[in-house]
Amino acid sequence: MSSGLVDAPPSGSGAPPRRRRRWLRWATAISVTVLLLVVGVAVGVYAKLSGNVKHIDVTADDLGATRPPKVAGTAMNVLVVGSDQRNGKNAKYGKFEGERTDTIMLVHVSSNRDNAMVISFPRDSLVQLPACRSAGGLPGQRAHLGMINESFNSGGIACTWKTIETLTHIHIDHFVKVDFTGFKGIVNAVGGVEVCLPEPVNDKKALLHLRAGRQTLTGEQALGYVRARYSLGDGSDIGRIQRQQMFIASMVKKIMSGETLTDPAKLLAILDAGTKAVTTDRGLSVGVMRDLASSLQGLDAGQIRFITTPWHYSLTQPGRVEWVQPQAGRLFQIVSRDQSVQGVKGGQAKVGRTKIEIELRNGTWRGGLGTQVAAFLEQRGYHISKIGDSARKPQPKTAILYGPNGETRVPTLTNDLLAATPKLLAKAQTSRLVLVIGDDWKGLKPLRSDDTESIKGFDATHDTCAT
Repeated sequence: MSSGLVDAPPSGSGAPPRRRRRWLRWATAISVTVLLLVVGVAVGVYAKLSGNVKHIDVTADDLGATRPPKVAGTAMNVLVVGSDQRNGKNAKYGKFEGERTDTIMLVHVSSNRDNAMVISFPRDSLVQLPACRSAGGLPGQRAHLGMINESFNSGGIACTWKTIETLTHIHIDHFVKVDFTGFKGIVNAVGGVEVCLPEPVNDKKALLHLRAGRQTLTGEQALGYVRARYSLGDGSDIGRIQRQQMFIASMVKKIMSGETLTDPAKLLAILDAGTKAVTTDRGLSVGVMRDLASSLQGLDAGQIRFITTPWHYSLTQPGRVEWVQPQAGRLFQIVSRDQSVQGVKGGQAKVGRTKIEIELRNGTWRGGLGTQVAAFLEQRGYHISKIGDSARKPQPKTAILYGPNGETRVPTLTNDLLAATPKLLAKAQTSRLVLVIGDDWKGLKPLRSDDTESIKGFDATHDTCAT
């Protein structure tokens, strides 16, 4: 006869043992299922992203036997090119045979992952090009003096890679190529990128129509904005490079913001668009990209600098540019040794030239003087937002007009000019400076050989809307 104690639940316990064991089995099964689903999704996403990326083989024979040594083993240098290829999805942008580089940049990520640099090479740079072998139906390249973007059309990405290594003595680890359609996809996945315009743009050739002021650009608008040349600024390729750098800086800020990084759906969309947009060497796999992204989690926008290789207009071939020495060589040496430009001495001003926008007004009857002065100022790193004429001519004296927000920028420009009188406009709201060229215009002071301001660039926190 049962005492009634055998089947009674222990004092203070919950469900009977069988029910509790059944619940534990269900909980375990559910946990394992969820884990498998998460792993399955992760594997599926990884496979999808890996399948998105297109690859091109770049061999040791392509790059030659005399490559620069890799000084810092864990630093990474990635060559980034923007392609103007016009076939397939890009056919609507015109009919041009072959493929050229609209943009050439080198991204350097430090060994400690505590800083990064994005160095732009003007595509009109007149440089000594190395010999490249023929491959993939391309003729190859003989060693000669030519424009830097010739290499891509002559020998493809491998030749451009070899050219940059030969010129800079920087060891490159990987390359990334982005075409028009890929660029638009990335911008749309980010949700658009914010820019600021000093005046409206109506460029029929670029199909670009934008209002003045702060605004967010998406796909087609963004592509037109970074590619337009003659309807923005002073119409130079250098001006376009500066605009591209500031656009990328604005996009980097947005991607690195908590709003983006904490939204899994948005982050996945960016990764999906990004991997679809690029062609890389086989060594730059999605796994390598993932590990690099993970190692950069502590990096903030203020530690990413944008620099244009120091340059001046060529005296022998009008319209071409040549690199300024020793500044360019110093910049390349800093990158190859995995150093930082932050500690470089020789900057001559509290506010660097690359952070200053200038509107030029020709107050003389000398035609083309505004364009000429713009070229000289761009060579120093200033951003030219507009070139025009003064309302009244002639203006006897050269003047720098500024508002309260631009006061700290005035000494930088004043120190570069042989003669100019600053004039405060108390009601002006912008930090942009207006240089009115007068009949007494004497030009710029000679650039000192130890002036390294041009290799410092600006960081990704730079806000074009603040000007």
